[in-house]
Amino acid sequence: MLNLPILRWGKPYDSLETDQVVHFITGEPIAKVSQANGGLLERDMRFAQRARDVLREIPPEDLIERIKKAADLYLNASLPMGDGHQGPEEFARAQSASTGLPEHMCRANMQKNYFVLTRMNEMLDALTRGLDLSILSRGYGVESRGVVVSFQAQAPAVGLVLPSNSPGVHTLWLPVIPMQIGLVLKPGPQEPWTPYRMTAAFHEAGIPREAISIYPGGGDVGAAVLANCSRSMIFGGTATVERYKGDQRVQAHGPGFSKILLADDVVDQWEKFLDVMADSVYLNSGRGCINCSGVWASRHTEEIAAALAERLGPIEPKPPEDPQSGLAAFTVAGAGQAIWKAIDADLRDSGVEHATAKYGPRLVELERCAYLRPTVVHCSSPAPAIAKKEYMFPFVTVVKCPQEKMLESIGPTLVCSAITEDAKFQRQLTDAVHIDRLNIGPIPTIKLDWMQPHEGNIVEFLFRARAYQLVPEAVRKVERAAAAAPA
Repeated sequence: MLNLPILRWGKPYDSLETDQVVHFITGEPIAKVSQANGGLLERDMRFAQRARDVLREIPPEDLIERIKKAADLYLNASLPMGDGHQGPEEFARAQSASTGLPEHMCRANMQKNYFVLTRMNEMLDALTRGLDLSILSRGYGVESRGVVVSFQAQAPAVGLVLPSNSPGVHTLWLPVIPMQIGLVLKPGPQEPWTPYRMTAAFHEAGIPREAISIYPGGGDVGAAVLANCSRSMIFGGTATVERYKGDQRVQAHGPGFSKILLADDVVDQWEKFLDVMADSVYLNSGRGCINCSGVWASRHTEEIAAALAERLGPIEPKPPEDPQSGLAAFTVAGAGQAIWKAIDADLRDSGVEHATAKYGPRLVELERCAYLRPTVVHCSSPAPAIAKKEYMFPFVTVVKCPQEKMLESIGPTLVCSAITEDAKFQRQLTDAVHIDRLNIGPIPTIKLDWMQPHEGNIVEFLFRARAYQLVPEAVRKVERAAAAAPA
């Protein structure tokens, strides 16, 4: 069994208080994790500026090259993991064993992180809209049009209160180090693996140890992160998002309520788009905020629901090591049962039909965990409460709604794949402020263009644009220095 310490700006610290990470099926201990507390984190934040200082000693282009080296180490190497080492296969098995994700999904998430790390220069070019990174490093610079611009870092280190359910969220914080901002990571209780492995890869690649802290712990640690970091991210449910709405210091990530809209000009050919709908609902076990939780159309909705139910309804849980396993387990005691109880209550509402009912029970209870099989629900209108619900498994409502009422009815939507060639409807979709990421055409909601910001631009979150004036000679000096810098 591995022992994972707290990392206090790179220095390991063993706590007297520990928590065990166990296998979700057997209950076998996998790791013993030292537990921090809010007071410890608060004391350590006095040294946060050092994280930014040591990173600013390394030019951004050099940090990017080290990040690319870290990518290969993360994907392929045996790396320190607490008091032991862990290779990539051992990492995927441990992550699967504690989170309930099938092992092949854990390996797929490793590939996502690897992709982001190896394309970091392109990623930052997209996130900054082509800004010279030395401007972020220096705090000011001169654009190609001869105008002085300034971007002021709003925190020496960004805090992250990470979840256990989806390792894919780690792609959101990977660009932070190349922007010379430190990291304060609070791992999810069942998923300490990615923060520790990524940090080990960063260290091996030459990223200063003082730039990263990891504080496993309970709710008080998460609260301390948000209270003591002037910029932080948190991942949670709708209540979490609502709690921090309007707080400029906190970027809250929650349910996506992502949807597919079949417009009137294409809905009569809905069978052509069944693969897009099914993949959007099912892939990655429906655990992501970008998985589709609603298919909306003005007609053929009963047929669409029946076809999706026929495709997804028969799927059964399989062992996590099975390469065909498509469902993740709910590893927290009672979580799967509570979710199904809520769904079952909503299924009794008028205008609601459970399309997957004939394919057997949806709740599968094992001794130490539970599975929820894919669930398709038809709603005859947007009125039933279940039409606006989202859950962490392949769950989708097929909602009948006139096209002219869709945009006022769908509610906040992280990813909207609108399948239409109707120019007027496309313009309305483009103008809809409650849609974050818009796909026009038969694009699965889970297919991301990594060169475009996803769910909030982290550069705009961490840096503030401001006016910054220099006398003409100082402007020319900055321009000469930029021209002399290596490309």
